[in-house]
Amino acid sequence: MSGGTVSDQEIKIGLSVSVSGKFRLQGRQALDGVLLWQSHANASGGISIGGTRRPVRLIWHDDSGHASRVRENVQRLIENDHVHVLLGPYSSGLTIAAAEIAEDHGRTIWNYGGTSDEIFRRGWRYVIGVSSPASDYLRKLPHVLAREYAKLSRICVLYSAKGSFAWQVARGVMESAKETGHSTELVPFEAPLGNSDASVAALLAASPETVVLVGNFDDELMVMRTRPRWPRTVRAIASVAAGIPEFAIQLGQLAEGVVGPSQWEPGVNSRTTIGPSCDWFVEEFQKQSGVIPNYIAAGSFVAGLIAAECICQAATLDDDKLRSIASALDCNTFYGRFRIDPETGKQTGHRILLVRWERGQKIVLPSR
Repeated sequence: MSGGTVSDQEIKIGLSVSVSGKFRLQGRQALDGVLLWQSHANASGGISIGGTRRPVRLIWHDDSGHASRVRENVQRLIENDHVHVLLGPYSSGLTIAAAEIAEDHGRTIWNYGGTSDEIFRRGWRYVIGVSSPASDYLRKLPHVLAREYAKLSRICVLYSAKGSFAWQVARGVMESAKETGHSTELVPFEAPLGNSDASVAALLAASPETVVLVGNFDDELMVMRTRPRWPRTVRAIASVAAGIPEFAIQLGQLAEGVVGPSQWEPGVNSRTTIGPSCDWFVEEFQKQSGVIPNYIAAGSFVAGLIAAECICQAATLDDDKLRSIASALDCNTFYGRFRIDPETGKQTGHRILLVRWERGQKIVLPSR
């Protein structure tokens, strides 16, 4: 093994993750991404600290998608498991719960799965964002509409009133729509969505030309299944859920033409300065997990990769020094650019992609 001697002293990585409950689909991808990163790190002897490589061991606990369980898990990881590195859970609400505990303990949390802008407005010191914030998810959409459907003007955004993530996505659409001359109507709904008839009624009343759905995965699928009942004025559709393959698997033909945001797609970000190539990641993930990775798996893998890079540069596991190194880090992985705002920890370098489902395939839309 290259890069110095190998120590038996493990670096323990802690993770609260939803392998059951409402986020189990996303949580499984996140866990498999971290497991692959663990294997990748250990294949070279682990993480280098001051010339000595230390193997990595992941300790994870299922949170079932509940904030109370996340708090218990993070407390347990810190106080009982004595982990050296904390990775965040999937979902903004769960990340907020995890960050509250981590902040109280002065522990850095490497956050790939919580993207609400609210996370970075609370004055927390120890949250490091790997992914683009929610307000950027569909910010490019009105510009795409202006380019492809010059005469479309009315956008209706159906968004979950629960939490802050959906509102931040809606806000990004609204701000961008002002730049392109589109009118927007924001329609909040209660999550989980028990009855989709109210959403259909709202769309019939608004007669929009573009429909944007922002909720949890199941809620968006429920509304999408009512697509045949929507007003004939609708010409374009966007859905946050459309960024992952399960969207089209579940909906079939109803997914045709729907646009969604994606943090990462294979082959798009070819410039890599640290870590493995995109081709390596996709191939090895499929070997390990038996499924194709989505952007959640890519993000969780890269969260580990960035944490390891900061540990290597800092030559310590001290959280304050790691936070300082992360603030100055500017690099590229197969996931894209990593660069955070030094004060808030919000990701500023990474860029969101827009994709569209066409004949069962996900097509990346041009950035301009």
